[in-house]
Amino acid sequence: MTLVTAALAAQETAVVPDTIRKWVQLGHLTPAGRRGRANLFRLEDVFAAERATRRTHELRRAES
Repeated sequence: MTLVTAALAAQETAVVPDTIRKWVQLGHLTPAGRRGRANLFRLEDVFAAERATRRTHELRRAES
């Protein structure tokens, strides 16, 4: 299992690292490990969180 930093996870999903941290705060993404103080993530978890948040945003836009 390959783990990536928030910066690399953000790069792979075309968001800023703050977005990755926000997904963690909101419970959309759970770190799979740590390196020092940095959270590490499985890319498949990151992509799943990205899909879930995109669906939520699309639903909210459709309701407006």
